[in-house]
Amino acid sequence: MSPTPRSTSPDPADPAAQAADTTDATDAAHAAELARTREFFAARAAGWDAKFPDDGPRFAAAIAELALRPGDSVLDAGCGTGRALPQLRAAVGPTGQVFGADLTSEMLAEAGSRHPGTAVLLLADCARLPLADAAFDAVLAAGLISHLPDPALALREFARVARPGARLALFYPIGRAALAARHGRTLTPDDLRAEQNLRPLLAATGWHLVSCTDTDEQYLALAERTPAAPAHS
Repeated sequence: MSPTPRSTSPDPADPAAQAADTTDATDAAHAAELARTREFFAARAAGWDAKFPDDGPRFAAAIAELALRPGDSVLDAGCGTGRALPQLRAAVGPTGQVFGADLTSEMLAEAGSRHPGTAVLLLADCARLPLADAAFDAVLAAGLISHLPDPALALREFARVARPGARLALFYPIGRAALAARHGRTLTPDDLRAEQNLRPLLAATGWHLVSCTDTDEQYLALAERTPAAPAHS
């Protein structure tokens, strides 16, 4: 009698196989969400700045809260068309470093053409940045967190590239309630940016929430990187 062929399929009872399947599914969902985000912003890149002509002073106020000094290094995560880049460059001066990272090549093309020479631009997923550990004194994430497939992954990645004591600004040039109304929605208790939800999320990813301001004109959560951030995974 011929021997029974050994199955090459994973044992469904094998914890390692189950973990691998879960990881694959998570990665696939992450990639699909990134693809949707790219598609959304690629189609809107050329006219994005024209939709928000009055946001400049609000960006300036948020950047001032980062307390940047000449010679500092700052990351604009999800930099889009680069609206913050000139102000970040002015804050850190010619001896400082400004990096802008975005998922959408069309947005980066707009940033490069509108603000040439102000920053090093990177085409990258904010949850997987091609940057060294402890490289930055500050991270600005403007209008970003609601577009992230897994905000905890990105916040942990920001902690990895930030120095202990570095500042993080999660900024929107419009408040939560006003933004929800703009899109015909109402605020819900599970809104990630609500202080009671954001504080524990930041604490779990290497940040300490310093303040959270939410008015009709802007949303700004400021945090500091704790001395020992959780390991990146």
